[in-house]
Amino acid sequence: MIKAVMIEDDKEIAELLKEYLHRFNIDLTNFENAEEGLKVLNEKNGEFDILILDLTLPDIDGLEICKTVSRSINIPIIISSARGDYSDIVTGLEIGADDYVAKPYNPRELVARIRSLIRRKTGQKSIPKPFEIDETKMIIKKDGETIDLTSAEYELFLTLYKNKGNVITRDFILENIKTMSYESIDRSVDVLIGRIRKKIGDDPKNPKYIKSIRGYGYKFYEN
Repeated sequence: MIKAVMIEDDKEIAELLKEYLHRFNIDLTNFENAEEGLKVLNEKNGEFDILILDLTLPDIDGLEICKTVSRSINIPIIISSARGDYSDIVTGLEIGADDYVAKPYNPRELVARIRSLIRRKTGQKSIPKPFEIDETKMIIKKDGETIDLTSAEYELFLTLYKNKGNVITRDFILENIKTMSYESIDRSVDVLIGRIRKKIGDDPKNPKYIKSIRGYGYKFYEN
Protein backbone atom coordinates (compact mmCIF):
# COMPACT_ATOMS: atom_id res chain seq x y z
CA MET A 1 0.00 0.00 0.00
CA ILE A 2 1.23 3.49 -0.87
CA LYS A 3 1.58 5.66 2.25
CA ALA A 4 0.77 9.31 1.57
CA VAL A 5 0.97 12.21 4.02
CA MET A 6 -0.94 15.44 3.49
CA ILE A 7 -0.80 18.85 5.14
CA GLU A 8 -4.25 20.36 4.56
CA ASP A 9 -6.23 22.53 6.98
CA ASP A 10 -9.60 21.75 5.36
CA LYS A 11 -10.75 18.78 7.43
CA GLU A 12 -13.69 17.96 5.15
CA ILE A 13 -11.50 17.73 2.04
CA ALA A 14 -8.99 15.58 3.92
CA GLU A 15 -11.62 13.12 5.11
CA LEU A 16 -13.17 12.76 1.66
CA LEU A 17 -9.77 12.23 0.05
CA LYS A 18 -8.74 9.69 2.66
CA GLU A 19 -11.81 7.60 1.93
CA TYR A 20 -11.44 7.94 -1.84
CA LEU A 21 -7.68 7.19 -2.00
CA HIS A 22 -8.09 4.10 0.15
CA ARG A 23 -10.04 2.53 -2.73
CA PHE A 24 -6.86 2.78 -4.81
CA ASN A 25 -4.59 1.24 -2.17
CA ILE A 26 -3.32 4.61 -0.95
CA ASP A 27 -3.31 5.19 2.81
CA LEU A 28 -3.60 8.92 3.57
CA THR A 29 -2.53 10.57 6.84
CA ASN A 30 -3.48 14.24 7.11
CA PHE A 31 -2.23 17.01 9.39
CA GLU A 32 -4.23 20.22 9.70
CA ASN A 33 -1.36 21.82 11.61
CA ALA A 34 1.79 22.39 9.53
CA GLU A 35 4.22 22.25 12.46
CA GLU A 36 2.83 18.91 13.57
CA GLY A 37 3.04 17.59 10.02
CA LEU A 38 6.69 18.63 9.71
CA LYS A 39 7.52 17.05 13.06
CA VAL A 40 6.03 13.69 12.07
CA LEU A 41 7.70 13.79 8.65
CA ASN A 42 11.08 14.24 10.33
CA GLU A 43 10.44 11.63 13.01
CA LYS A 44 9.17 9.07 10.50
CA ASN A 45 11.56 9.90 7.69
CA GLY A 46 11.26 7.16 5.08
CA GLU A 47 7.91 5.79 6.22
CA PHE A 48 5.84 7.90 3.82
CA ASP A 49 5.97 7.57 0.04
CA ILE A 50 4.63 10.97 -0.99
CA LEU A 51 3.61 14.38 0.41
CA ILE A 52 0.52 16.32 -0.73
CA LEU A 53 0.93 19.91 0.39
CA ASP A 54 -1.58 22.76 0.49
CA LEU A 55 -0.03 26.22 0.05
CA THR A 56 -2.53 28.26 2.04
CA LEU A 57 -2.16 27.20 5.68
CA PRO A 58 -2.95 29.14 8.86
CA ASP A 59 0.40 28.74 10.63
CA ILE A 60 3.16 28.36 8.01
CA ASP A 61 3.16 29.26 4.31
CA GLY A 62 3.12 26.14 2.16
CA LEU A 63 6.09 27.30 0.08
CA GLU A 64 8.23 27.49 3.23
CA ILE A 65 7.20 23.94 4.13
CA CYS A 66 8.03 22.78 0.61
CA LYS A 67 11.50 24.32 0.85
CA THR A 68 12.15 22.78 4.28
CA VAL A 69 10.99 19.29 3.32
CA SER A 70 12.81 19.20 -0.02
CA ARG A 71 16.10 20.10 1.70
CA SER A 72 15.94 17.48 4.45
CA ILE A 73 13.63 14.63 3.38
CA ASN A 74 13.74 12.52 0.24
CA ILE A 75 10.03 12.40 -0.59
CA PRO A 76 8.07 13.40 -3.73
CA ILE A 77 5.95 16.53 -3.19
CA ILE A 78 2.66 17.41 -4.89
CA ILE A 79 1.50 20.97 -4.28
CA SER A 80 -2.27 21.25 -4.03
CA SER A 81 -3.67 24.76 -3.90
CA ALA A 82 -6.48 27.08 -4.92
CA ARG A 83 -3.98 29.91 -5.40
CA GLY A 84 -4.22 31.16 -8.97
CA ASP A 85 -0.90 33.02 -8.96
CA TYR A 86 1.33 31.47 -11.62
CA SER A 87 4.43 32.61 -9.72
CA ASP A 88 3.46 30.35 -6.80
CA ILE A 89 3.44 27.33 -9.10
CA VAL A 90 6.83 28.22 -10.59
CA THR A 91 8.34 28.96 -7.18
CA GLY A 92 7.03 25.71 -5.73
CA LEU A 93 8.53 23.65 -8.54
CA GLU A 94 11.83 25.54 -8.33
CA ILE A 95 12.26 24.96 -4.59
CA GLY A 96 11.58 21.24 -4.63
CA ALA A 97 7.99 20.33 -5.52
CA ASP A 98 7.64 17.57 -8.12
CA ASP A 99 4.11 18.31 -9.32
CA TYR A 100 1.22 20.74 -8.94
CA VAL A 101 -2.54 20.19 -8.96
CA ALA A 102 -4.94 23.15 -8.81
CA LYS A 103 -8.05 23.10 -6.64
CA PRO A 104 -10.71 22.09 -7.25
CA TYR A 105 -9.50 18.88 -8.88
CA ASN A 106 -10.85 15.44 -9.65
CA PRO A 107 -9.45 13.05 -7.00
CA ARG A 108 -8.90 10.45 -9.73
CA GLU A 109 -6.38 12.85 -11.24
CA LEU A 110 -4.59 12.99 -7.89
CA VAL A 111 -4.39 9.17 -7.83
CA ALA A 112 -2.79 9.19 -11.28
CA ARG A 113 -0.28 11.88 -10.29
CA ILE A 114 0.66 10.01 -7.09
CA ARG A 115 1.29 6.77 -8.96
CA SER A 116 3.21 8.54 -11.72
CA LEU A 117 5.52 10.31 -9.27
CA ILE A 118 6.28 7.16 -7.32
CA ARG A 119 7.11 5.29 -10.53
CA ARG A 120 9.46 8.08 -11.58
CA LYS A 121 11.15 8.29 -8.18
CA THR A 122 11.73 4.54 -7.87
CA GLY A 123 12.55 4.04 -11.53
CA GLN A 124 10.13 1.14 -11.66
CA LYS A 125 6.47 0.34 -11.24
CA SER A 126 5.40 0.76 -7.66
CA ILE A 127 6.74 -2.04 -5.46
CA PRO A 128 5.03 -2.33 -2.07
CA LYS A 129 7.24 -2.23 1.01
CA PRO A 130 7.64 -5.68 2.60
CA PHE A 131 6.81 -4.56 6.14
CA GLU A 132 3.53 -3.23 7.51
CA ILE A 133 3.28 -1.97 11.09
CA ASP A 134 0.17 -1.44 13.19
CA GLU A 135 1.38 0.20 16.43
CA THR A 136 -2.11 0.27 17.92
CA LYS A 137 -2.38 -3.54 17.76
CA MET A 138 1.41 -4.07 18.09
CA ILE A 139 1.42 -6.12 14.89
CA ILE A 140 4.18 -6.33 12.31
CA LYS A 141 3.58 -8.04 8.97
CA LYS A 142 6.03 -9.05 6.28
CA ASP A 143 4.59 -9.56 2.81
CA GLY A 144 1.13 -9.66 4.39
CA GLU A 145 1.98 -12.35 6.97
CA THR A 146 1.99 -11.52 10.70
CA ILE A 147 5.39 -12.06 12.37
CA ASP A 148 5.25 -13.72 15.79
CA LEU A 149 7.44 -11.48 17.94
CA THR A 150 7.96 -11.22 21.69
CA SER A 151 7.48 -7.81 23.31
CA ALA A 152 11.24 -7.13 23.35
CA GLU A 153 11.63 -8.26 19.73
CA TYR A 154 8.70 -6.08 18.65
CA GLU A 155 10.04 -3.02 20.43
CA LEU A 156 13.58 -3.50 19.06
CA PHE A 157 12.34 -4.06 15.50
CA LEU A 158 10.15 -0.95 15.73
CA THR A 159 13.08 1.14 16.98
CA LEU A 160 15.30 -0.01 14.11
CA TYR A 161 12.51 0.44 11.56
CA LYS A 162 11.67 3.98 12.66
CA ASN A 163 15.34 4.89 12.39
CA LYS A 164 15.99 3.12 9.09
CA GLY A 165 19.20 4.22 7.41
CA ASN A 166 20.70 5.35 10.74
CA VAL A 167 23.10 3.41 12.96
CA ILE A 168 21.50 2.45 16.29
CA THR A 169 24.05 1.66 18.98
CA ARG A 170 23.76 -1.15 21.52
CA ASP A 171 23.82 1.43 24.33
CA PHE A 172 20.87 3.24 22.77
CA ILE A 173 18.97 -0.05 22.49
CA LEU A 174 19.66 -1.00 26.11
CA GLU A 175 18.59 2.44 27.35
CA ASN A 176 15.43 2.74 25.25
CA ILE A 177 13.93 -0.74 24.90
CA LYS A 178 11.67 -0.85 27.94
CA THR A 179 11.17 -4.60 27.83
CA MET A 180 14.89 -5.29 28.09
CA SER A 181 16.70 -5.13 31.39
CA TYR A 182 18.95 -2.07 31.64
CA GLU A 183 21.67 -4.24 33.17
CA SER A 184 21.67 -6.59 30.14
CA ILE A 185 25.05 -7.10 28.53
CA ASP A 186 25.70 -6.13 24.91
CA ARG A 187 25.63 -9.75 23.80
CA SER A 188 21.93 -10.04 24.71
CA VAL A 189 21.18 -7.41 22.07
CA ASP A 190 22.97 -9.54 19.48
CA VAL A 191 20.93 -12.58 20.51
CA LEU A 192 17.69 -10.61 20.17
CA ILE A 193 18.76 -9.35 16.74
CA GLY A 194 19.50 -12.94 15.72
CA ARG A 195 16.01 -14.04 16.71
CA ILE A 196 14.39 -11.16 14.81
CA ARG A 197 16.46 -11.92 11.71
CA LYS A 198 15.34 -15.53 11.81
CA LYS A 199 11.68 -14.57 12.11
CA ILE A 200 11.75 -12.06 9.24
CA GLY A 201 13.79 -14.39 7.01
CA ASP A 202 16.95 -12.26 7.07
CA ASP A 203 20.11 -14.27 6.31
CA PRO A 204 22.56 -13.55 9.20
CA LYS A 205 25.56 -14.11 6.89
CA ASN A 206 24.26 -11.71 4.27
CA PRO A 207 21.43 -9.71 5.87
CA LYS A 208 19.14 -7.65 3.66
CA TYR A 209 17.25 -5.71 6.34
CA ILE A 210 19.22 -5.59 9.62
CA LYS A 211 22.93 -5.08 9.07
CA SER A 212 25.64 -5.10 11.75
CA ILE A 213 27.92 -2.07 11.94
CA ARG A 214 31.10 -3.36 13.57
CA GLY A 215 31.90 -1.67 16.86
CA TYR A 216 28.70 0.42 16.87
CA GLY A 217 25.42 -1.42 16.51
CA TYR A 218 22.88 -2.01 13.77
CA LYS A 219 21.27 -0.31 10.77
CA PHE A 220 17.91 -1.15 9.19
CA TYR A 221 17.39 -1.08 5.42
CA GLU A 222 14.19 -1.56 3.39
CA ASN A 223 13.93 -2.22 -0.37
